[in-house]
Amino acid sequence: MYNPLLDTFIAAVDCGSFTKAAEALYISPTAVMKQMNALESHLDLQLIDRSPSGIRLTAAGAVIYRDAKAMIDLSRKSVASAKAALHAQDTIFCVGTSLLNPAKPFMDLWYRINGDFPSYKLHLVPFEDDHEGILSEIEKLGVKFDFLIGVCDSKEWLSRCNFLPLGRYRKMIAVSREHRLAEKDSINIEDLYGETLMMVQRGDSGTNDFIRNDLEKNHPAIRIEDTPPFYDLSVFSRCAESGKVLLTIECWQDVHPGLVSIPVNWEYRIPYGLLYSLDAPEDVRRCVRAIEAAAASPQ
Repeated sequence: MYNPLLDTFIAAVDCGSFTKAAEALYISPTAVMKQMNALESHLDLQLIDRSPSGIRLTAAGAVIYRDAKAMIDLSRKSVASAKAALHAQDTIFCVGTSLLNPAKPFMDLWYRINGDFPSYKLHLVPFEDDHEGILSEIEKLGVKFDFLIGVCDSKEWLSRCNFLPLGRYRKMIAVSREHRLAEKDSINIEDLYGETLMMVQRGDSGTNDFIRNDLEKNHPAIRIEDTPPFYDLSVFSRCAESGKVLLTIECWQDVHPGLVSIPVNWEYRIPYGLLYSLDAPEDVRRCVRAIEAAAASPQ
């Protein structure tokens, strides 16, 4: 592209001397002089007349000076266009990530399959775990992001997206750090007798409805309090402030600094997996198939 010695030439002309140009370029006057000599030698033209009082453009130098800035600007635009063309064929998968639905499980699988997608790059798209707005985020699959990964057996969620199960998370309980159970490494279900257990309201989650039915039938000494159908940080904060017990899952152990998560000797688990658009394009579906195969095979 353009000869970078033109930058020194322009600086010398604009400053009126090699010494002032050297100060502007943070190099020595000798270096400026050597670069100017090199440029004139390269062009086989005398561009500047030197005198004790300063420098002056020759007729040839005036022509080069006139066109040099345009040449530099055109060169920079050309390089930028070339770089854009280089990445024009790169394709991006956008992956949603939030506090309760972090992208890490997807990333772990991606690095096992990305050799099958050499021209694809990942772009993480943050979103908020707002229980009032989460359904609108799910509806943006295929628009705002290609994939989400998280806990899902919600009827409302599953009516809005495809779901590839990848595993099941253990159900646990979370309590404030001052709670009587906070120091325990694990508990029995009977340890919850007399406590108020916060959990999502009935009707949307088959797993949580099963747990509620089992507790109400077999462990009526545990009081149950409804939360919104989808958790957000406000639910965890309410647990921490109220002294009640929250039904949670193992991957949310670090969501709230004021809570401690404790495993319970029960078999309750809930599915998690990959969410993608109902009308996902073929490259997304191909990625889903690759992730399904990777998840099914040992590492």
